[in-house]
Amino acid sequence: MANKDQLIIDKVLQGNSNAFAELVNTYKDLVFSLAIKMTKNKEVAEEVSQDTFIKAYKNLANFKGDSKFSTWLYKITYHNCLDEFKKNERKYKTATIDEDFSLNLKSSDDVLKTIEKEDRAKMMKICLEELPKEEKTILWLFYFKELSLKEIQTITNFSEANIKVKLHRARKRLLGIVEKRFEPEMIAHYGKK
Repeated sequence: MANKDQLIIDKVLQGNSNAFAELVNTYKDLVFSLAIKMTKNKEVAEEVSQDTFIKAYKNLANFKGDSKFSTWLYKITYHNCLDEFKKNERKYKTATIDEDFSLNLKSSDDVLKTIEKEDRAKMMKICLEELPKEEKTILWLFYFKELSLKEIQTITNFSEANIKVKLHRARKRLLGIVEKRFEPEMIAHYGKK
C-alpha cells in the first residue's frame, strides 16, 4: 500500500492533480472516522475531512515518507479537530454520544447474549464520553483503530512514554467511571449474591 501511495503522490507532484482522487477514495473513511469520533457531529466531521484533504493536497510535497501516508493524514485530521475545538469550544461541551462505538450485531440465536452485548456497548459509550478528549482519542486510536504507539506519537506529537502514561491513566479512569456509574445499578438490578 505504501508503494502504491507513493506512486500516486509522485503523479500528483508531477502535475496530475486528478490522481489525488485515488488517495481521497482510499482514505476518506479513515479520515472521517477520526473526525466523527472527535467532533461527534456529522457536518463538522465532513468539514474537517474536507479540510484535511485540502491541506494534504497543498502540503503533499512536505510528505517525506517517514511514516505511512495514512498516519500523516491522521495527524492532519487530529490537528484540524483540535483547531475546530478551539474555535467552537462551548459547542463541544454539550455534544451527544456518537454512534462510532455502536455494535453492529448480526442476528443471533441467543437473544440474551445480544442484549447483554448491546448493554455493555451502550455502557462503554456512556463511560468513554466522560473521559477528557485527549484520553478518549488516544484510547480510540490504540484500541479501536489498532494504531501502534509510534503511529499515535506521529499523530499527536506526544512522546511514546507520554502516550503510555495517558493510556494507563485513561484505562484507570475509565474503569473508575464504569465502577462508579454502573456497579451500583447492576447490584440493584441483579441483587447481591
